Amino acid sequence: MYHGGTTDAMLAVAGGKGGCGKTTTTLGLAGALARAEREVVAVDADRAMPNLHELAGVPRDPGLPALDTASLEAVGHVYPDNPRVRIVPAGEPTADCSLTQALTNLPDTHQTLIDCPAGAGTAAAAPLRIADRTLLVSTPNPASLCDAVKTAAMARALSAPPIGVVLTRCETPPAGIGRLFDCTLLGCISLQSDKIFENRQTVVEFDTLLGRGVLGNI
Repeated sequence: MYHGGTTDAMLAVAGGKGGCGKTTTTLGLAGALARAEREVVAVDADRAMPNLHELAGVPRDPGLPALDTASLEAVGHVYPDNPRVRIVPAGEPTADCSLTQALTNLPDTHQTLIDCPAGAGTAAAAPLRIADRTLLVSTPNPASLCDAVKTAAMARALSAPPIGVVLTRCETPPAGIGRLFDCTLLGCISLQSDKIFENRQTVVEFDTLLGRGVLGNI
């Protein structure tokens, strides 16, 4: 996979259900990486229902369509909570955009996290065709788990195998999660507060997640 003209890792953050916590996990992990002194770019690949820009508190434009021809410095918004993180919103859904070209234009100086669309259709598959690995996200709800298992199968089929699974809105995981997904349960994110990144427990949970081998498995 080509990233900024050289071989480098891109991590897709994916799950089958909308609202399972993919965007929160993308931004939370970006913050943890930044606190570990990594340069990070978080990309919203959900053109139909984008919300990374809202959670990050940055404008919707410019976004992915502009990245086709412009640099990250011109397109990426500095995350107000940490200047090591750049946010690339999805942009207007009607604007033409080559996801492959846009992601290829990102520099290899940054760790790239891709906030993926939900479901199992073409839009959900597109980022997985480009990413190197996938971080699965699900709530402990049986329907969410079932859909995330389908996402895991799709990720493997598209050569972006899972590095593990994160359960959100959960403190104690159900038994057998690792066997269900055939990969490691990396941790749980409780998301106890509406202002999640002002909550010390949530910050610690994301830092702990990073310490459980996420970086080493990208």
